[in-house]
Amino acid sequence: MHPANSVILFTTLSGLGFGMMVWLGLGLGPSGDTAGPITAFIALCFAGIGLVSSTFHLGNPQRALKAFSQWRSSWLSREGCVSVVLMTLFFVFTVLWWMGDRNMLLGIVCAALAILAIICTAMIYGQLKTVPRWSNTWTVPMFLGFAGAGGALATSAAAAMAGEAIDVSIGMALLAFSALIYIYRRSTQATTLAAAGHSPESATQLGGIGKVRLLESPHSSPNYLMKEMVFHVGRKHADKLALFATILGLFAPLFLFIVFREAGGFGLPAGLQVPGLILALILHFAGALTHRWLFFAEAEHVVGLYYGRR
Repeated sequence: MHPANSVILFTTLSGLGFGMMVWLGLGLGPSGDTAGPITAFIALCFAGIGLVSSTFHLGNPQRALKAFSQWRSSWLSREGCVSVVLMTLFFVFTVLWWMGDRNMLLGIVCAALAILAIICTAMIYGQLKTVPRWSNTWTVPMFLGFAGAGGALATSAAAAMAGEAIDVSIGMALLAFSALIYIYRRSTQATTLAAAGHSPESATQLGGIGKVRLLESPHSSPNYLMKEMVFHVGRKHADKLALFATILGLFAPLFLFIVFREAGGFGLPAGLQVPGLILALILHFAGALTHRWLFFAEAEHVVGLYYGRR
């Protein structure tokens, strides 16, 4: 699949914003009446920018409102509807918090909706049986993992900047989510069209006769399907990027998180805690962008068989 920049930003930024909403809604992260609402507003900005960037991938952006009409059957419509409700309620939660009333019941509702929004986003891709790399058990945990890890890092950095202690549960969640992401990457190495049993022979049911080959291309020039659903990335190149993204986006931030979880821990100056956690967040986001690029670039759609590109 073609790794469109708008979709990569959409899934990464909105996931980061939704992850922050989960932690803030559950009462984790900065708790002050100034630092807390500011962090919540930043979460709204991340999620909002991500959702807006998704419209740049639409063929007719002026018809974007129609994407909300098929919520009964479309995960994309469900994700849009849940996101709008979540953004509205979380905005109310932020305003009330700024006014001195941190409504925990509303926060829990927002946290639940944020998790649901992440799941809906993941299911947009996880439901596609025509793309074996996406249609597997680990797509939803991967999206939850990135959102949870990014949200934990962001809220931890915000709490440290406000001079507050970092809740240990956030660190434990980061460990768990990082493990989920790593398991996903390792479990989907072989989910290609060939590994899933898709081939011209299986599509035409002529495999018993012999090998099926394309006589000539269905189109004399590239079309929309070929541009959007057929993309080639070298195996060695992809493996190097995956290793780079895993170290940069998971293990390095996790190491920094453990080192700087406590101000003055490991004999380091207390003033290094905030820069260390911000660096961890930046590294994680860079790794998340790389992982998400690979998520699309390595995905093989069965339409590639029709055009003889697989």
